[in-house]
Amino acid sequence: MTEMVYGTVPVRDVEPILPKWWRTVDTWTLTCILILFGIGMLLGLAASPPLAERNGFDPFHYVQRQAIFGGAALVALFLTSMMSSTLVRRLAVIGFAGAFVALMFLPVLGTDFGKGAVRWYSLGFASVQPSEFLKPTFVIVAAWMMAASQEIGGPPGKLWSFMLTMLIVGFLVMQPDFGQACLVLFGWGVMYFVAGAPMILLIAMAGLVVIGGTVAYQNSEHFARRIDGFLNPDIDPTTQLGYATNAIQEGGFFGVGVGEGQVKWSLPDAHTDFIIAVAAEEYGLVLVLVIIALYATIVVRSLIRLMRERDPFIRLAGTGLACMFGVQAMINMGVAVRLLPAKGMTLPFVSYGGSSLIAGGIAVGMLLAFTRTRPQGEIGDILRGRMR
Repeated sequence: MTEMVYGTVPVRDVEPILPKWWRTVDTWTLTCILILFGIGMLLGLAASPPLAERNGFDPFHYVQRQAIFGGAALVALFLTSMMSSTLVRRLAVIGFAGAFVALMFLPVLGTDFGKGAVRWYSLGFASVQPSEFLKPTFVIVAAWMMAASQEIGGPPGKLWSFMLTMLIVGFLVMQPDFGQACLVLFGWGVMYFVAGAPMILLIAMAGLVVIGGTVAYQNSEHFARRIDGFLNPDIDPTTQLGYATNAIQEGGFFGVGVGEGQVKWSLPDAHTDFIIAVAAEEYGLVLVLVIIALYATIVVRSLIRLMRERDPFIRLAGTGLACMFGVQAMINMGVAVRLLPAKGMTLPFVSYGGSSLIAGGIAVGMLLAFTRTRPQGEIGDILRGRMR
């Protein structure tokens, strides 16, 4: 009788979060990330015991810490990938504000740990590198500004994002950290290109980068030393590049064998910046090609899924995150084989490092959140509708 008078109450079919997440997330990308983390743990078992012995720690001290940091990174990845794009954007804005303030105070409160660049905050039990957390959150903020500029009556978001990029680059150069500065510029340039930037403007920006590099070479001893070392045809065998080059040559196609590599006893950064040299020496070209294929799969699959996305913000932010992730891996491996100057950049999910692992987990979690399958029409349907 009640239903006859008032009508039936509609029943909402609410799908549980985990099944919905698993049904919509890109499982191929997720699997590649887990494999990369497993490879990182495997290489850490080989690369970190010599450093632990030199520093007076237990043999697997750094492996245990990497497992803890990696666990935190995977938790951050899974939690972030379950969020909506709106929630990701809001949290990224808050995270960007905190990371930017931390970056500003680095010259006063930061430390260089004897490496010649003030990039970290020492917490006693660990260290934090603000630029690692700044990169993914900056991509979200810049994409939000660019997407807003495409709306009717929207703000000049492209100009604002450019000014913000230059400000961040300025603080990074002060450390100095030219590698991260170039990565931030690249991420912004990719998003600006996708947002419809004219080619002439991009060429002009490339010219400005060349001019800026020339000025940095003439005024920064740190920058000039790395460029000179890269351009020098003779490699000093006692430098990190010399050790890494020799290790890659010794590894050949199939490597010298598990635990038989020698480069880990000579390279101070064998577990971080030059982890790929350990992989090449002990496991050979085979493992290196597997690692490259994993990174390529993550980037290509993400970009393909983003091509079907109709939301400009999601498309821009996802493209920036995917390209920045892939280019960081390319830079790290390029430095090890001397295709690029030394930049002090980690290999995502493979190198040791708390800030790098956790920030990488957040970044890939954001990327997975943006590339999840959503109920929407194909972007091609919109274009065909406009052509009719």
